[in-house]
Amino acid sequence: MAGTGESAQDGSLDTSASPLDASAPRRRPLSRRSLIGRMGAMAAGVSGAALLDPADASAATGGAGKEGARGKSRKPAVTVLATGLKFPEGPVALPNGDVLVVEVLRGTLTRIKPNGAVSVVAELGGGPNGAALGPDGRVYVANNGGLVGFEVGAFTFAGGTPAGYVTGSIQVIDLTDGTVRTLYTECAGQQLRGPNDLVFDAHGGFYFTDYGKTGTNAVDRGRLFYATADGTSIRLVASGMDGPNGIGLSPDGKRLYVSETYTARVWWWEVTAPGEIKGGRSLAGSGGGNFLYTASDYTNFDSLGVEAGGNVCVASMIHAGISVVRPDGRLLKFVDIDIDDDPGITNICWGGEGLRTAYITASSTGKLLKVHWPRPGLALNHGPHGRTNKAAGKNSGGETR
Repeated sequence: MAGTGESAQDGSLDTSASPLDASAPRRRPLSRRSLIGRMGAMAAGVSGAALLDPADASAATGGAGKEGARGKSRKPAVTVLATGLKFPEGPVALPNGDVLVVEVLRGTLTRIKPNGAVSVVAELGGGPNGAALGPDGRVYVANNGGLVGFEVGAFTFAGGTPAGYVTGSIQVIDLTDGTVRTLYTECAGQQLRGPNDLVFDAHGGFYFTDYGKTGTNAVDRGRLFYATADGTSIRLVASGMDGPNGIGLSPDGKRLYVSETYTARVWWWEVTAPGEIKGGRSLAGSGGGNFLYTASDYTNFDSLGVEAGGNVCVASMIHAGISVVRPDGRLLKFVDIDIDDDPGITNICWGGEGLRTAYITASSTGKLLKVHWPRPGLALNHGPHGRTNKAAGKNSGGETR
């Protein structure tokens, strides 16, 4: 998540007014409109206790409520699969019905059974942010190095740079025994700052976003990288971005899509060869990319997924739901995901029969959701539904809670 939630990464936020304390009583949930006001106050350096009047918050954001400027949205039936997760992201649906997620604020790779049972596959440390199955059946994780957890009303968020931050990294986890290996922490002598999400191509390499880190007086520019799964090669493919977050490939592998958080924009590049991308169609496009889509109301974009037919599904925060964008840049529809007013809808992936079940993370209330999707998701390269990964279907044991 990048933005109001996990990827907000704003070191200026005053988290002391609302510490993350699992033992503290949960406060009455704020409405999304009230939440927008409080988050705005915090970003301006005001304590989280100083809540803007809802009418003032609405005016400040153009009156964007649940319907917003995108018109009436459709609310699907939502099943809650798991609760109590510590800012879940990066869902991966496995053939046996299990779903893997990373828990950003717990520092783990976690398995969720169809009956909702939760177990820890591996302790990763830092801030695991995105996950994908690789060509060898192992799970590859983009780790941002750690974020600071804090609460606004009844909602959990993560951002900033913790005192113990060392580096971002790409890690790989063996699902059979939970062993963890760090593949990359730098590229050409330059530190990986805050890797966020990753996607494999048909050649066995992967692209990943590096959102960067933000302090009180300094802001990293985001970058895109391409690396091999064996840990021997990594290279920079784009830079100068504003908070690159989600990443995905078109069904034919000829387009690379990236969502930016605070700009609420989606960019794309032509893939000309493995790890080679070409943009330049948009004047001053972020990272040299081509403009595809931007939200029409106050929204932050998080991760994204791609449908089998090529639509790009962007997890949208604050105005919480999924923005379904056609390859030509037109909005097909906005799917409102309203679960306990959670403003932190951060990721989507697909599994189940015909890849018609969407698994969605509601990070600010710590839930994994299941939704019937009207169109199939894309079978990912080397993913669990593109070919059988026997290791992915096995239990790795580990802690159960």
